[in-house]
Amino acid sequence: MKYIALIYSNEAKDPTPGSDEFSAMITQYQSATNTFINDGVMVAGDPLESVNTATTLRSRNGNLDTIDGPFAETKEQLGGYYIFECDNLDDALKYAAMIPSVKHGSIEVRPIMNIPEG
Repeated sequence: MKYIALIYSNEAKDPTPGSDEFSAMITQYQSATNTFINDGVMVAGDPLESVNTATTLRSRNGNLDTIDGPFAETKEQLGGYYIFECDNLDDALKYAAMIPSVKHGSIEVRPIMNIPEG
């Protein structure tokens, strides 16, 4: 079964790019990603650009609105994701716990819905 691990953190509290802390975090992410690949569970994964680059679409009563920024103001923002192919939720949680942002943010793990074709 496929699971998505959504990575949330407070951008204002994340390490600053170019800092020693940021470099250390990137090294930890590379190590975790290598584990996911070597264990054969990684399907996909990517970091996202800052929430400041987001555009939200809404369609109400036939009108399409675009809004700069995220849908809602929150303390933590979606910063990236991994998709794992695991036998069960416990295995997916084991891998999600290896994501470095779990130390200062949160990781939401959800099964990906399997919609039959046809």
